[in-house]
Amino acid sequence: MDHHAYRHALADCLAESELPFAPEEFTARRRRVRQAMQGAGLEALLLTDPADIFYLTGYHTFEVSVYTCLVVTADRLVLQVPSIETGPAVVTATVDEILGYRWEGIEEVIAPLAEILVPYHAIGLDLFGAGLRFGVIRELQARLGSGRFRDDGGELLDRIRIVKTPAELECLRESARITAAGLRAAIEVIAPGITDNDVAAEGSRALLAAGSEFMSLQPIVTTGRRISVIHVNHKRHVIAADEPVFLEFGSAFHRYTAPMMRTAVAGRASAEMQALRDVCREMFEALTAAMRPGNSFDDAARAAEAVLAPHVDRVFFSGVFGYAVGAQFPPSWVEGTGYIARGQHREFAEDMVFHLPLCLRLPGQWGIGLSDTVRVTPEGGQPLTDNDWQLAERPG
Repeated sequence: MDHHAYRHALADCLAESELPFAPEEFTARRRRVRQAMQGAGLEALLLTDPADIFYLTGYHTFEVSVYTCLVVTADRLVLQVPSIETGPAVVTATVDEILGYRWEGIEEVIAPLAEILVPYHAIGLDLFGAGLRFGVIRELQARLGSGRFRDDGGELLDRIRIVKTPAELECLRESARITAAGLRAAIEVIAPGITDNDVAAEGSRALLAAGSEFMSLQPIVTTGRRISVIHVNHKRHVIAADEPVFLEFGSAFHRYTAPMMRTAVAGRASAEMQALRDVCREMFEALTAAMRPGNSFDDAARAAEAVLAPHVDRVFFSGVFGYAVGAQFPPSWVEGTGYIARGQHREFAEDMVFHLPLCLRLPGQWGIGLSDTVRVTPEGGQPLTDNDWQLAERPG
């Protein structure tokens, strides 16, 4: 059978059988988005980011490299997927219509999309979002006219997604539980003479055993001087005695990720390692105190920078003290809806959730990284993860 017949056959027995939330959750999300569209004067949204599509429909798959889109109007949701994703669309999504195209024939997306969009004269796009293909937009603009398309669709959805619903917070709490289990298991095996791969393997096993789905970013384990290089990962390196081991894990539960960083030592931590740990902890305290409604992301960043200031000539820090997390897909768990950094003047709102990745690196030597995933409350940032903010010493 072809993919059209396959879709109908699945729909007869498995339609919406793996929705991650109750229908009422999706109804509420769509209502908020449609109200925002009306306020912005948008008649339609064309969304291509897998996380945006998931947020409004539940649609999820591990194959997020193929072109997929969702058209949102006042009374209709249409999901367009390649033929190989027909199954996940039927099983995991709640939409009004599913359109399929041959996986090998992306040019086939144009005519059906243009037909859907013909009645609408204010169509929002996310020009900075994932999945948007220049060739697709170019052809749609050639057929419908470029004046119909606006670039504020992504910002509209970001303002909604960054504030988490109770159902989303529960998913983040469950991810936090699983993430902690993976980190505990990984730290237990750290000892001189084993490799960073051994640690990552045990952590991965524990994450999956505790209930994680496929993760948006695989567990990160580096050791010694390699910690000083941001964004490298395990690579068969043997851990030396008294060497620090950096771990950053994030499980996925209904696609929601609450990441956490910890640093262990294969022996005893030096006084200098403990001193950098103290700086990380002080930055965390400054950040969480400032993460309350009415303060801006810039306010919180400045509070953390005041703690970091005496050390800036010696250590490398990324410049981002926190980033929003929620439901994501590979290659990253970073939601992209908000960043705690200088110049970011949006204000905190209750139930925003941020990962605070506080890692200080001494170039060519080592680094210390500790973090929690934190929920914004009227009293400040409250951790969802359970980091003890200590260096885990493994004397062996």
